[in-house]
Formats: sequence, structure tokens, C-alpha cells
Amino acid sequence: MLEVLDVSGLVTFQDAGRRGWGSFGVPVSGPMDWFAHQAANALVGNSGNTTVVEIGLGEATFRPNQNCVLAVTGAGYEVSNYVWTFPLWTSFFVRAGWRVHIKKKNGGNWAYLAVSGGFEVDSILGSHSTYLRGRLGNAIQVGDFLLTGKSTRDLLKLAARTFPVEKTMPYSQSPVIEVIMGPQMERFTEDGIQTFYGSEYTPSASFDRMGYRLVGKSIAHSAGADLISEGMAMGSVQVPASGQPIVMMADAPTTGGYLKIANIVKTSLPLLAQCEAGVSKIRFKEVSIEEAQEKYRNTLRDIMVSGR
Repeated sequence: MLEVLDVSGLVTFQDAGRRGWGSFGVPVSGPMDWFAHQAANALVGNSGNTTVVEIGLGEATFRPNQNCVLAVTGAGYEVSNYVWTFPLWTSFFVRAGWRVHIKKKNGGNWAYLAVSGGFEVDSILGSHSTYLRGRLGNAIQVGDFLLTGKSTRDLLKLAARTFPVEKTMPYSQSPVIEVIMGPQMERFTEDGIQTFYGSEYTPSASFDRMGYRLVGKSIAHSAGADLISEGMAMGSVQVPASGQPIVMMADAPTTGGYLKIANIVKTSLPLLAQCEAGVSKIRFKEVSIEEAQEKYRNTLRDIMVSGR
């Protein structure tokens, strides 16, 4: 069990997401940075879908009541455990009663705390992911006690492991975000398409788990920006009448009525999720579906290897 001593920002439970309910208007939710979520679990010997604590744009302090092994991944944070400071992407042994402080720094937005054995959370519609707008779960608050499961592996053997994140996920504040062609490409002018691929965009301060609004050169439509609402997924890049793109994120609605110029591939979503508002400079690059699938398979393989 972990006692929550201090918390700021948005701190919630997230697993791999709530699937199968899109036809009822229920978003998938899950982690903003799926790669960091799975890597944190791999470091402490959990399966990839195990529930973790997601910390967004804030800090949190915990105190376990029993010995455990924790891992923290993501970008823009550091971890202090008792009198030591640890980098992200490592696992570490924590004795009962020690304080673990996950501190916000520059260079990212989201951190993921995994514990060997996972967190025990009530399932809602088949998932442990929190979706606050739909009142599915609650934000984690000071005074909460987070129940943890029993580790199936020797704690000392799980401690002091590292994940070579630089080799797999090149987090940056100037990332190249790979996309595949969107379903309404023909509804944009040639100049509009060249603008999208040839310009830099910066996340605005108006962003959350539902979507990231980007600021940059306006993307021109050929005949209006609206269409009859249709299905959307995380990574859909909508372009409303303003010409400024909006990227759908983990809590994205299941349908939308703006034209979609592209969809961000799975392996680039973590890079975008960790981009800072008003700071990051983003460029887009088109890749084929086959290229995106191959890169995703390779990324999953790297995570599996780290969990052995």
C-alpha cells in the first residue's frame, strides 16, 4: 500500500485503456504516453496492461507501508527516494516508511509510477483507467491509500534495472512526428498540405488529456472545414475552420465533425504527448502504413526484452 502525502497537477490511475465501448461514446482513455506506461511495468516485472499512476503537469509524494520496488518513466521529472535521487527509466527498492517524491522539471509533461505487483483498482467497464469527464474513477488525492498487489518476482532482482530509452523513443522538444495520410486529404488545398508538412507547430496552453491544440501556419481547406461527424481515434489530426490543427489524445471523443488531414502513428504519440506548451517545435512527416506497423513491432520487442 502507498499513502499519498502530497499531490499537484492531474494524478490518476491508468491501464492500457477501456476498449469496446466506443459505440456508446465512451473514450478509450489509458495513458497519454503508452510507451512510458508499458516500460514502467516492464521494469518492475508486470505485464504491459497493469495499472500505473499517471502524473501530469504536477508532482506527487508517496510513502509505502511495506518494502516494494517502484519504477518511474516519462519525461520532465526526477525521483527522490529517502536521501537519494534517481533518474527516470530505472527501478529502485523502497523500504517501508521511506518517502518517494516525483518532482516536476522541464522537458516533458507526464510521468508513470509502476509498482511490482501493480495497483489494485476497481474495474469500470472492463478497465482501471480514470476518465474524469465521464466520472469513471476519481483523481488521486492527498490522504488516499493506494492498494498494491503481491509481486510474483524477487524484489531485489527487480531493483536497479534500467531501460535504454534513448535507443527506442527519442524524446525531444523538437520532434519529427510521423503520420499516415488522413481520410479527408482531398478536402485540403495543395498549399494547405505543403503547409502542414513544411511548417513548425507549437502546442498551445490549451491542451489536456482530450486533445492538443497546435499553433502555427494556417492550413487551407479547399471547400469548408466541417463534415458529418464520424469516428475518431487517438492521434487523429483535425483541422477546423481556423486552420490550426488539433490532435486527439487519450480522452478523445469517439466522434468528431472536423476534417482530418492525418493520423499520428502509434510510435510518435509518446513524442507529442511529452511536448511542452509554448516551447516545443513540432514537424510532421508522412510514412506508409507498413513503415508504421514495422516500427511499432520493433518498439514492442524492445519493451519485451527489457522486461525479462
